Amino acid sequence: MNHRYITKSRFTLALECPTKIYYNGKPDEYANQKIEDKFLLALADGGFQVGELAKCYFPGGHDIKSLDYDKALSKTNELLKKDKVAIYEAAVRSGNFFIRVDILVKSGNDLELIEVKSKSFDEDPKKGPLKKDGTIKASWHKYLSDVAFQKHVIKCAFPDNAVSAKLMLVDKTALCPTDGLNQKFRIVKDENGRKSVSVSPDLSKEDLSVKLLKKINVDAYCDILYKEQHGNASGECSYTEFLDYLVENYTDDRKIPPRLSKECGKCEFRATDEDAKVGLKSGLHECWKEALPREDMRFSPSQTIFDIWDYKGKGKEKCLREERIKLSDIRSTDINPVSDGKPGASRTERQWRQVEKAQCNDSTDWIDKENLKNEMDKWVFPLHFIDFETYMSAIPFNKGRHPYEGIAFQFSHHTVQANGRIEHRGQYLNITQGLFPNYDFIRKLKEELEHDEGSIFRYAAHENTYLNFIYRQLQADKNDVSDSKDLCDFIRTITKAPKNSAEKWEGTRSMIDMLKLVKRYYYHPDTHGSNSIKYVLPAMLNGSEFLKKKYSKPIYGADGGIKSLNYKDWQWIVFKDDRVIDPYKLLPKLFQDISDKDFELLSLLSQDDELREGGAAMTAYAKMQFGEMSDYERRELKEGLLKYCELDTLAMVMLYEGWKDLIDRV
Repeated sequence: MNHRYITKSRFTLALECPTKIYYNGKPDEYANQKIEDKFLLALADGGFQVGELAKCYFPGGHDIKSLDYDKALSKTNELLKKDKVAIYEAAVRSGNFFIRVDILVKSGNDLELIEVKSKSFDEDPKKGPLKKDGTIKASWHKYLSDVAFQKHVIKCAFPDNAVSAKLMLVDKTALCPTDGLNQKFRIVKDENGRKSVSVSPDLSKEDLSVKLLKKINVDAYCDILYKEQHGNASGECSYTEFLDYLVENYTDDRKIPPRLSKECGKCEFRATDEDAKVGLKSGLHECWKEALPREDMRFSPSQTIFDIWDYKGKGKEKCLREERIKLSDIRSTDINPVSDGKPGASRTERQWRQVEKAQCNDSTDWIDKENLKNEMDKWVFPLHFIDFETYMSAIPFNKGRHPYEGIAFQFSHHTVQANGRIEHRGQYLNITQGLFPNYDFIRKLKEELEHDEGSIFRYAAHENTYLNFIYRQLQADKNDVSDSKDLCDFIRTITKAPKNSAEKWEGTRSMIDMLKLVKRYYYHPDTHGSNSIKYVLPAMLNGSEFLKKKYSKPIYGADGGIKSLNYKDWQWIVFKDDRVIDPYKLLPKLFQDISDKDFELLSLLSQDDELREGGAAMTAYAKMQFGEMSDYERRELKEGLLKYCELDTLAMVMLYEGWKDLIDRV
């Protein structure tokens, strides 16, 4: 039977945009850019593991594993006949609403709904769910809306029971009581390829002696959400009227008329060229056709107001009200570009430059040669480019560590000499199971950087943030780490103190943020407003004849070429249809040479796994902490991680080379 229920995931989707539930219900017709391996995404932030840990706090509970709606409902209702019972993944239906509750606890007439999230919890009221005006903060809204919806459905299904709602969140103040706790919640795969978490039979009372999760009552927040106004075909409506509106349209398979909003910019129902080739439609484009009937829809989705970098506020709201979403329709007064008195482009000036280039069909890059040169003249050779791979686990790997305490397990290091010689100078990767790597990591980084006074570069705040994490860890463990003072002194030398730090410093070799340089001094239309190096690098490569000529030869890792620790005779510039292929797409696939027989031995990864994103690197590290992994798999993952991270620092070098060429060019 094809059930057309409003589930909690569909309700959450409808809060973003009611039209989305129509596209969501037709996965074979409409492209969805969020269709990914949700398990791996959850693994990255510990979501599945946290869910299993929560069950351990309610021993003796019944786990309803059936995915069949009717079977799950029947089993749940049977268990609820008991006076006292705890049910994991309880199924509850009321009319056309259907939910699966993480943990449902019955005690007499009382029903306790517990929604488990991997979100961290802080006792500080300033970081709580409420704004000063008593409304729910945006950062909390989706979590609390989820719980409120479930509570509503349970109250409708069991009107004679008292229902209370709880969120179970990760307590960042808790200390892990044992070593290897994370590894006792192991990722496994069944014969059908479905992944789950297997809890070790060795899980002990000591492992659970400190609760890493905290339960908070959210009934009051649910009441606030029930009073919020929503939109339907007639205008504003109440919470229950909105639910009825969703049911009426979804069960009858009707599309809710779309409305232009800021949510359009992050809509997942947009089709790529690859999606279109296999016949998938773009829900976003259909919405725009309906919402903007007078507009010619023959324009690129990347040429809209939603792609203007960091554009928000009243100007954007005015454009949406007036149904002006194409960059060609944006006026200077919509952005009001003004200088902020600092070298380079201000935020608004850069926004307007993006719009102007789109309106003039100008595909050339912009560079503020004078001010960027002034910055570069301050740099001290040799130049050092560093990148970190890091991990935050909800369930710690080590005794005495907090949930989400930062782990730095890898870095890459490139240098550029004054004569232009480039070298992949060093790297670090620690994948030893159960080892807390941070202090070894910082020792190795110190060895890499302490031999000269050359300028050090990072891209974005990530490296500075993690070095400050490690600084605080060293301060806390100073009695147990003999070289704590030396390591702390080194960190202070190359970092800036965080804004909320009681200690204030800016090191004499504080890392230079190349992202800030991009924002102030460089823009290429091919980035479509993104400042991520994953977009800036391909744009720079396509626009730089110097880089194309240099790296279209297999000089990387070649004798007499650029020294590499992981590549041999590698060519980074490869063309397809006269365009440079994104170098990250050239990274070799893992397991490409494996036999079918050997592949069956691999428990976690598939032949299609590629380490092209930081999230993938993080997931790979997490997997390597589990014991169920072949030597082949571990070796391939290690090599993939090293190659991936090396490209991150080479990308920074290429960006520097491109800038230098543009500045030096007469």
